[in-house]
Amino acid sequence: MAHLTSNGASLRTGDLFASGTVSGPDPRQRGSLIELTWNGTEPLHLADGSTRTFLADGDTVVLSATAPGRSGTRIGFGAVTGTIQSR
Repeated sequence: MAHLTSNGASLRTGDLFASGTVSGPDPRQRGSLIELTWNGTEPLHLADGSTRTFLADGDTVVLSATAPGRSGTRIGFGAVTGTIQSR
């Protein structure tokens, strides 16, 4: 994010961006949608029978996470939810 903004790119609340490397060398180790679809070349087959390669208008994305706590407990970080909308 710092690299983007220091070069003049504008970011607004709700903007999505990705960075980093592929999660793992095996297809079963891919994590993000761009990895799961191998940049759109391998469509993801959904439970309803449809396929998807990228996010589309109207899609809702939910990000949530937990981390290990003391004595085997889990610490929750809550969820962030956003819906893709065209401008």
